[in-house]
Amino acid sequence: MRTPRSIIAESWAITKKGGPIRRWGFASTLLETLLNTKLFGYQAWFAYSYFVRGDPIGFFAIESALFESLPFWTFLTIISIFCLLLLIEFFFPHMALGAIIGLAAKIHRQEEPQGGLVLALYNFFPIFVVRELFFLASIPTVTTLTSLILRYGALKGFTITMLFILFAFCLILRFFASFAEEAIVITKVGPFTAIGRSFKLIISYLGHVMFLILLMIVITLRIFINAAMFFLAPASAIGIGVFLTLFLPTALSYSIATILGFIILGVLSYFLAYLHIFKQTVWTLTFLELNRRKDLDVIEENPPSPSTSVTPENKTAK
Repeated sequence: MRTPRSIIAESWAITKKGGPIRRWGFASTLLETLLNTKLFGYQAWFAYSYFVRGDPIGFFAIESALFESLPFWTFLTIISIFCLLLLIEFFFPHMALGAIIGLAAKIHRQEEPQGGLVLALYNFFPIFVVRELFFLASIPTVTTLTSLILRYGALKGFTITMLFILFAFCLILRFFASFAEEAIVITKVGPFTAIGRSFKLIISYLGHVMFLILLMIVITLRIFINAAMFFLAPASAIGIGVFLTLFLPTALSYSIATILGFIILGVLSYFLAYLHIFKQTVWTLTFLELNRRKDLDVIEENPPSPSTSVTPENKTAK
């Protein structure tokens, strides 16, 4: 029986190896960070307009401003590229998760880390189903829904309270379904069977409190770094752009600031990818360890057939 310390040590060793798993982790982290940065940047603008100015912006305020200030075809091109990026940023992390789990399991089994694209495509839909079943357990989703309620909702206080109650409930359910993605990729079961398996494993081995606490610390650390990144990268880019306007043309200043903003996001995502891969590998190796153990509700895995069972008559004859 492996200890949590050995699982964590091997997970970090796999994370440092690099190769395909690092590439999938970096791409997933970068796209997820770009999506969340846009969402939080927009919500920060809305919060400023709502709480400070007292004049909340509309949901399509950015699109309306671009439509009024740009030629039609330029506006259409920008919106098309923006929507395409949103689709990629939303769907690609679900694909990358299947590749990261599968490649980590292969490295653990001393196999060549190949087949990342097949793992990503083959497991995309069931992983997507599991993730979206608990969509209310996502902080960006709850933040977006809260801003919509503040704009257009009725009974705002009651509705937001119910939203946060559902958020807490879904967060608990999502915790117990933490092994669902690993079950999908490794054991090739459907999303609902995988969720059931995850519930059973976590309830059965909930006594590994220190190990789970360590995992929660890693996840919390990642959340805090993500939150810092959402505000640090845009704020740095805006600050540089404003500074450059003091002695450079405005268009050139903002162009340089935009490029620097993407570079900052890329560098931060590179380091954040280590945490993402490490956390996911810990869950993967933990699932492999717990799944090979006998279920706690199973008393006898291979009960004798009636023809070979020991009856009182047989016992007397012996």
